[in-house]
Amino acid sequence: QVQLVESGGGLVQAGGSLRLSCAASGNIFSINAMGWYRQAPGKQRELVAVITSVRTTNYIDSVKGRFTISRDNAKNTVYLQMNSLKPEDTAVYYCTADQLLSDATLYHYWGQGTQVTVSS
Repeated sequence: QVQLVESGGGLVQAGGSLRLSCAASGNIFSINAMGWYRQAPGKQRELVAVITSVRTTNYIDSVKGRFTISRDNAKNTVYLQMNSLKPEDTAVYYCTADQLLSDATLYHYWGQGTQVTVSS
């Protein structure tokens, strides 16, 4: 089992910045990709950004140039730096981690979520 604990959410004005953190603990071996999803009220959950173990990154178009995902493998932590925030970025943000075991079993873990609210 892997536990993911997010922090760093909050209320910010449009144009401001926040940095989300997600610390992984437990059986953290063989964790490959880590990422951030978000879910706004009345909308489907969407993948915002993902980073692999070799730090390859990918972003949803709406956050490209504004958000940066990074990870510190020594601390088992993934970050999401969010700049130039917009009201439409308001959502609950969830950290995720994929763990691929030697028997090819893939586990997908979720954090509990952290609220990000951007006021106009």
